[in-house]
Amino acid sequence: MAKKQVGRRVEGWKAKSWFKVHVPENLGKAYIGDTIANDSESVVGRIMQATLGEITNDYAKQHIKMRFKISSVTGDAAYTEFVGHEVTRDYLRGLIKRRSTRIDCLIPIMTKDAKKVRLTVSCYTLARANVSQVHAIRNAMTANVQAQAAAWDLNTLVTGIVGGEISRDIFKVVKPLYPVRRVEIIKSKVEPVAAPVSTE
Repeated sequence: MAKKQVGRRVEGWKAKSWFKVHVPENLGKAYIGDTIANDSESVVGRIMQATLGEITNDYAKQHIKMRFKISSVTGDAAYTEFVGHEVTRDYLRGLIKRRSTRIDCLIPIMTKDAKKVRLTVSCYTLARANVSQVHAIRNAMTANVQAQAAAWDLNTLVTGIVGGEISRDIFKVVKPLYPVRRVEIIKSKVEPVAAPVSTE
């Protein structure tokens, strides 16, 4: 008697599907690569990285690394939300000059759409600054960013970071305090906000 034929099981990557990953709409929904998974549910939550140069086709911005989290999937297209950015170390080293001061400032903010974001802002002076001048610049940067944050949603914040508008605004505020050469937002991170606890 002939043996009953059993269908071959598809194993490994052959059983998986490819999903095309796109950045958020405010960055043009640009395609940044593919990810592979068994199903669409396992794609959601993955972190993808691309340079701003790749996203905008402006290779002068290759030093800005953007991070996105996949938030939804439609068919074979995966859509993301911005979760942070960072400037490369090589670029930062090029900004540091002799006999000048680099002033870093970590600024927590809450946007008007309830996104908690930590920004790291760096200010580069033209000459060496003393301790009181460093404190004054750091306080001015913090006050300026936190005062504006209430009017930003996350999309506005991202546009202001990648376009340089926020850095330029901070530069105008600190310039009267001490001669500065440049202000850069060198890092951002969107942090999860805890869900409200039910008291019922």
